[in-house]
Amino acid sequence: MAQSSLMASSSSSLPRTWKYRVFTSFHGSDVRKSFLSHLRKQFSCNGISMFDDQGIERGESIAPALTEAIRQSRISIVILSKNYAASGWCLNELVEIFKCKEELGQL
Repeated sequence: MAQSSLMASSSSSLPRTWKYRVFTSFHGSDVRKSFLSHLRKQFSCNGISMFDDQGIERGESIAPALTEAIRQSRISIVILSKNYAASGWCLNELVEIFKCKEELGQL
């Protein structure tokens, strides 16, 4: 078994409390007021907690808050859209999501 597989399987068996059920990675202007708002509404109606970046105060550095939200979420959903891959923020989130999948056993 590869080292990363061992790490993922041993990490995922540890009990962990997640702050959020879902973290969504998306390009804001592409989906925030359309697809994402519908997804957020359905999750909320079904009692599924989802990180909301609107809660980050203006002037606060967004990168540490997003990294922490990814690490505190059980599941990450990447919403691919026209401008997703052109966004440095989105690609940084994606890297963190993959790290958390390997290190923490996130879905």
